[in-house]
Amino acid sequence: MNHSLGMAIETLVAILLMLTIGYCILLNKRLTRLKADEHSLKAVIGELITATEIAERAIGGLKLAVRDVNENLGSQLAAATQMSDQLYKQLGEADNVVRRLSKIAIAARPVTNPEAAAAPAAKASPAKAVAAAAEAFSERRRSNGLAA
Repeated sequence: MNHSLGMAIETLVAILLMLTIGYCILLNKRLTRLKADEHSLKAVIGELITATEIAERAIGGLKLAVRDVNENLGSQLAAATQMSDQLYKQLGEADNVVRRLSKIAIAARPVTNPEAAAAPAAKASPAKAVAAAAEAFSERRRSNGLAA
């Protein structure tokens, strides 16, 4: 009985050893796959680091471009504001000139009063004579199609 009990124990130990060897083979395959995955993961990490460096350089370039554009736009905006102010002043001056010309044209119009028409032309003021000449000139330019 001792001999069969010993044989049963040795058989059980042999089976357990075979199961352990099978499990070790399985773990070895998994470790091999894990190492292969580790190498591919290292490659992916390397690519990510490279992409990150490229992105950082691109962001730096974009910051410089934005700074340059901002400076150019700022100077152009200042120039446009200055030109707008100049145009506003010139429009005000042109408005004054148009008002003065309107007053001259109104003063130079012939009076429809019959008593004033009977007055001799020698008594007309020089300003009225100049205004009349200017009006005649402008009428002549309009009839020739030169006026806007």
